[in-house]
Amino acid sequence: MLPWIQLDSAKIPGDGGELRLKQRGREFSIMLGANELMNSRLSGSEEALATLSWEKIKGRPKAKILIGGLGMGFTLRAALAVLPADAEVTVAELVPAVVAWAKGPMAEVFDGCLDDPRVTIHEGDVGELIRRSTNGFDAILLDVDNGPDGLTRTSNDRLYDHGGLNAAREALRAGGVLAVWSSGPDAAFTRRLQQGGFSASAVNVRANAKRGGARHVIWLAVKR
Repeated sequence: MLPWIQLDSAKIPGDGGELRLKQRGREFSIMLGANELMNSRLSGSEEALATLSWEKIKGRPKAKILIGGLGMGFTLRAALAVLPADAEVTVAELVPAVVAWAKGPMAEVFDGCLDDPRVTIHEGDVGELIRRSTNGFDAILLDVDNGPDGLTRTSNDRLYDHGGLNAAREALRAGGVLAVWSSGPDAAFTRRLQQGGFSASAVNVRANAKRGGARHVIWLAVKR
């Protein structure tokens, strides 16, 4: 078996630790310490984040989508595959190196999606972008950290507490959807969504779609 080779590393702003990009043949992995945050062979749940969200707002003209976390581009590519030509997608990525990896060693994985004219990359904190927006988006898709139970930055918890959910609600247009990816269930988060003015449900998805893999959770919360 081919050995893993570390290609690069990058500090997460705010003392969030260090990300490491590794490669084995055509397979890529992004690690935080001993934890694998994402792998290029496992994309099913990230893709579902986009497709399930689009089902909630399908048919809206000039839809505006915000994706929090570029990762390996799986959510972005899935969104572009279903969104119409007049849609706009903003991807907020906190770590500039992740954007550089997407354009460099992982360019084949991204398959040119960053060059799509519908896409704008915002290098910065998605939470700050949400707080600056009012009725700005039809959907906000968050694949930040490990879900509501943060792993990389304690400040990410502010995305998922009552204040963060209120900011997301204000940033959404009427009937817009907040979709949140998580590595596992969290009943308390479902309650917070419902208390925060959303009609919310949790959907179980597989990391590798129909082929199996770990079970992940996607919350779909529609602004009431």
